[in-house]
Amino acid sequence: MARTSTTGSTPAPTGKGKGTDAPRKTRWYTQVWQVYKMTAETDPAVTWWLLGTFLGIMAVGIVIGELTSHFWYFFIMAVPIALVVAMFLLTRRAETAAYRRIEGQPGASLSALSTIRKGWTFQQEPVQFDPRLHDAVFRGLGRPGVVLISEGPAQRVARLLDAERKKVARVASGVPITTIQVGDEAGQVPLRQLPRKVQRLKPQLTKAELAVVEKRLTALGTMKLPIPKGIDPMKARPDRRGAR
Repeated sequence: MARTSTTGSTPAPTGKGKGTDAPRKTRWYTQVWQVYKMTAETDPAVTWWLLGTFLGIMAVGIVIGELTSHFWYFFIMAVPIALVVAMFLLTRRAETAAYRRIEGQPGASLSALSTIRKGWTFQQEPVQFDPRLHDAVFRGLGRPGVVLISEGPAQRVARLLDAERKKVARVASGVPITTIQVGDEAGQVPLRQLPRKVQRLKPQLTKAELAVVEKRLTALGTMKLPIPKGIDPMKARPDRRGAR
């Protein structure tokens, strides 16, 4: 009589535990490398600046170590100092490179203003726009009042700024209105200096007044326009916490 045997089936893995589909966390050195490559595309001299800074600080540490007969102590101390200073230099030049990449693009000022994390609300669409010349005006609201920011040549955007200023004044009488022209002409504010310029405006409205003005401005609306997204300069920062 023939023997019959039964073969047990192995249960399939449930996929629980360590998931293979989970996104891998980007290492800090990968972020630094990505920032460096992006910066070098716009600023080729950044390589020499970083090398010169690192080697210069190391040379100072070695010289002090030789003079004080504590070579290894100052050598070891110079390494982290050189790395931190080089990282700081990379961060600054990366921000400048990021601004250069978006300079002149529609909506570049809005990208720059996105680095302001608190106290301001900016409309994501222009409140005034010239479809032929692509000049635009963006509107922001904070405790310093209403700020109108233009993109385009000084003489052309003056008309758009004045039109929006009058419109805002009609619905928010007595509210401070600040106009800023972004550009490189005389009297204009360079793109990289725009966030600091806005943040330096002094608060003049209470929180209650701010809420009332916001409701009134919402009624004005904006212009629906596809604005290409630029590079957020804040994203061009290496992970310094991970570096430490």
